Amino acid sequence: MVERAGRGAASTVKATVRRWVRRPARTRRRDGAGRSAWTRGRALAAAAVITAALLVFHRTVPNAVGGLGSLLESFLPWLGVVVVVLLVLALVRRSALALVAVLLPVAAWTYLFGGLLLPAPEPGADDLVVVQHNVSDENTDPEGTARALVRAGPDLVALEELVPPALEVYAKTLAPDYPYRTVRGTVGLWSKYPLSGSRPLDIKPRGIEEVWERGLRTVAHTPRGEVAVYVAHLPSVRVGAGGLASSRRDESAGLLGDALDAEGLRRVVLLGDLNGTVDDRALRPLTDSLNVAGRGLAFSFPAGLPLARIDQVMARAGTVGALRTLPATGSDHLPVVARVSWH
Repeated sequence: MVERAGRGAASTVKATVRRWVRRPARTRRRDGAGRSAWTRGRALAAAAVITAALLVFHRTVPNAVGGLGSLLESFLPWLGVVVVVLLVLALVRRSALALVAVLLPVAAWTYLFGGLLLPAPEPGADDLVVVQHNVSDENTDPEGTARALVRAGPDLVALEELVPPALEVYAKTLAPDYPYRTVRGTVGLWSKYPLSGSRPLDIKPRGIEEVWERGLRTVAHTPRGEVAVYVAHLPSVRVGAGGLASSRRDESAGLLGDALDAEGLRRVVLLGDLNGTVDDRALRPLTDSLNVAGRGLAFSFPAGLPLARIDQVMARAGTVGALRTLPATGSDHLPVVARVSWH
């Protein structure tokens, strides 16, 4: 009788323990408001869907009010940070709904920018190596800047914001390695190969009365054949209380696009500080007809905390390989270097 009672008590204790152990699992499935993992986190899920929509349909964001579309596209890769934050919050919230929703912006970001993070393709013997750098008109070390660019071993060096007397320093320092050069206004190109047909490029927007020469076109006679080389420095944009002010940049990009469309040579390289990213719709007159870098984020501005790639290398009849930044110089931009392989 005592043994039977003991067994009964033991069974009761075991049953109680089992109920106690199971209780946390039930608690985890529902929060204090009684919501399950599939019903809580709706705000996070909505934010994830909105982020995915901005990534996929960024061109539908209107530019009419404060240039919001171009502003978004200037920093579009940084929506990846938003995706990471949403993922962490979904895990903390233990929301299955939010976790599934976050897969949408993850997929969108990976589709748009994932390829840029892949390893660079193997260099080819016939690649044209180019460096693009806005050297800044306030650069106090033009000689050091020029030597840093030479160390990258490019075939062509494109520079913007060239002003006297710094121009003389760049010319003297680069001359031993780059005997051929052409300068128009504040932009210039140094080359290992002969240049011909150099001329200024009219990309001056309306409303600018002062002297404004920020574009050139020349032909580089490379071992791979003739290449039309364009160097351009598009007008700056400003971000203020009214949004993005970019009308002059946009107009200049259109003029540059017209010049490139009229170019007779098949092989073309465009190097420049375009004051816009390749995702910015304002550069579509260029990106619709030229190939852009397939590897490398290469954020180049501002040099102290690079947030956007506004220094570009584009090509026609050629593939722009990995675009990467070089160490900081005395400029507020980082130099970028790329290899162009020809089709």
